[in-house]
Amino acid sequence: MARRKRAVVNFQDALTHLQADRTLLPSALSALSGADKDQATGFARVWNRLPVERRRRAAQELIDLAEKNVELDFNALFRHLLDDPDARVRANGIEGLWEDEDGALVKSFLAFLRDDPDAGVRAVAADAVGRFLLLAEYGRLANPSAETLGEVLLATARDLGEDLDVRCHAVEALGYWSDEIVRSMIAAAYDDAAPELRASAIAAMGHSADKYWRETVANELQSPDARTRFHAARAIGELEHRDATEALIELLDDPDREVQGAAITALGQVGGKLAQRALAHAAESDDEVLSALADDALQELEFNDNSEFLLFDLKE
Repeated sequence: MARRKRAVVNFQDALTHLQADRTLLPSALSALSGADKDQATGFARVWNRLPVERRRRAAQELIDLAEKNVELDFNALFRHLLDDPDARVRANGIEGLWEDEDGALVKSFLAFLRDDPDAGVRAVAADAVGRFLLLAEYGRLANPSAETLGEVLLATARDLGEDLDVRCHAVEALGYWSDEIVRSMIAAAYDDAAPELRASAIAAMGHSADKYWRETVANELQSPDARTRFHAARAIGELEHRDATEALIELLDDPDREVQGAAITALGQVGGKLAQRALAHAAESDDEVLSALADDALQELEFNDNSEFLLFDLKE
């Protein structure tokens, strides 16, 4: 009779599993959640001895687990990944800290954006700096200021010697800045010959919440380029451009899956009876992925509608 394997139930078991030469189990890695200071130190000792491929796989698994379950907290571990000698792992560390609003992280992210030798890391760092730029705009980050963060991103976006992907990420992040220069910066990127920068400009239009861009974005829903349609659909949702609802509904039959998903999410953001009917129909689809996305979008739409009614009642 085969021996039954002991289930991973605590942090130390998870570290043992991490070092074992076997497939990484989600149940084991989940036990690494909520590490205290001593546990994080123990994790660092184990992590530094792991082969690079094992670190890469484990880092990505931790990110995937955190995205699927909001109750899991690997932030203490992701912070250690920022010092990893492997660029892919460093990038995973930055990505994993996406919801961490500790202003002390900004200095590290700025350093990555300016100085990391790997373009992939610099691109992810631009996203992270953009997130803190948004926090600064909302008054939730005292130092550095939105102006300081915006200037760094602007310099990156304009640096013709910088990797194109990094510049694209900087353009997208700059959309969160309320400075008057942003509109001209987005326009310049939109007119650029590089299709990558054009797509990022459309993403920045959505991030800006500037209604000035509504018609421009709506026109791009018909673009022959799937990446452009994807960013345009997302931007329509962010700009809450309800006049583009019919065009979004047409994208539910788009040949590109990511475009379909972006259109569904946007319908939940723009709201209205037409969007609600389209989402209800999509929720009954045999396509489990799109059906689940439509259910989520319907919930957001209903939540927003209820919030509007509440605000109306409070004003009475």
